[in-house]
Amino acid sequence: MNQKSQFLKGKKIDPAAIHSDLRIPELIDQVFCAYNAARLREACHLYARQMLGDSVTVGMALSGALSPAGMGISTFIPLIESGFVDWIVTTGANLYHDAHFGIGLEMHFGNPQTSDVVLREEGVVRVYDIFFDYNVLLSTDAFFREVISTPEFQQEMSTAEFHYRIGKYVNEREKVLGLKNKSLLAAAYRCGLPVYTSSPGDSSIGMNVAAKALEGNQLRLDVCADVNETAAIVLEAKRAGGKSAVFICGGGSPKNFILQTEPQLQEVLGIAEKGHDYFLQITDARPDTGGLSGATPSEAVSWGKVDPDQLPGTVVCYCDSTIAVPLIAAYAIATRAPRKLRRLYDRREDLMQRLRDEYQKPKSSLVQE
Repeated sequence: MNQKSQFLKGKKIDPAAIHSDLRIPELIDQVFCAYNAARLREACHLYARQMLGDSVTVGMALSGALSPAGMGISTFIPLIESGFVDWIVTTGANLYHDAHFGIGLEMHFGNPQTSDVVLREEGVVRVYDIFFDYNVLLSTDAFFREVISTPEFQQEMSTAEFHYRIGKYVNEREKVLGLKNKSLLAAAYRCGLPVYTSSPGDSSIGMNVAAKALEGNQLRLDVCADVNETAAIVLEAKRAGGKSAVFICGGGSPKNFILQTEPQLQEVLGIAEKGHDYFLQITDARPDTGGLSGATPSEAVSWGKVDPDQLPGTVVCYCDSTIAVPLIAAYAIATRAPRKLRRLYDRREDLMQRLRDEYQKPKSSLVQE
């Protein structure tokens, strides 16, 4: 029994002492030794060392109130501008609150123990410990209603096209106000990055679109275009000789929407595919309740969402996204050179044509008699 067990061949736990000059990559590599700290270290390595390869197309799913917490400014805009994210699926709420910053409105630190009755009397709205004036909502509503009343919005379009056009207006408002890099929507517009919303009616943006429809506004959001465009992005990543990666912050509808691209290709369109190559999720949801938010990458294999051969390229870190994601972003920005922007928004029609061509090819029946 003198032979060392194969299970004792891992690196010895012997972390460096924390000191005043310790950089984030060193902290994560040297100090995050076990438990979810170790999963966070693995997440940093997966993202920076594999998912950010030149041939990998990275989709990001964002759920939860991340933009009110300033993460658009601190984290997501730097990732977009570095070419570390190529397309995004998020909630309409994140984009609505993102617009506050881009049009010069303010969010404030607050105490979550403050009486909500008192806050209501004071005209203050809260998202846990984020406080803002009720007029922030009214001003943002007015901005969206004014913009979507313009002639260019009187048509049907995908949510990516809608957000691109909105981003153009937010970008101009930033310029007028002397602001810089305050809005994810504006950054996505500048970088040609498509942003999709999986449930466009489920937010104040959708509510304002619905209100304008009562006045005869012709804007209609085309969910079919969203489903097919996102599938086309993943298909292009694979057919161009590369890989597809998903970086999921939270869960919910954005997680399902970004992952369903593979079942859309395989199950519905009958296109030969195996699943996403890399899967990285930050979540606080448990898998045993059966909800999608907590579903593991191995479970996703059974749906065709993740390539079974690529399960080693998956990491789930059970942590608050507002803690983990900035650390992962900081690690990547510190250790990787920026990538060339893919500008997938500008290429949507070409990507859709590839999808149409493959869908129209003759296929053998997949239905079992």
